[in-house]
Amino acid sequence: MQAILITFDQAYYERIVDMLQRNNCRGFTAWQEVQGRGSVDGEPHFGSHAWPSLASAIITIIEDSRVNTVLEKLHEWDLETPKLGLRAFTWSIDKTI
Repeated sequence: MQAILITFDQAYYERIVDMLQRNNCRGFTAWQEVQGRGSVDGEPHFGSHAWPSLASAIITIIEDSRVNTVLEKLHEWDLETPKLGLRAFTWSIDKTI
């Protein structure tokens, strides 16, 4: 099992949830309004007057066999709209209860 933490511009939310569902990644937890700024480039997402956009985040725990499919689709979307900001981070899950 792998955890994938996805951080993204709010504009991606429905696309990401739909993509997870189509890839049989049923369970996830979402945070609708998070603030942040990428480490390389892209626009800050601070929810302020100067930087009004906000980000969201989703974490999902999925089978290893689905990880590459999900990451490839996310990477494809990020390449299409790099200034929106979309990142995904994975780590191994040893146990769940």
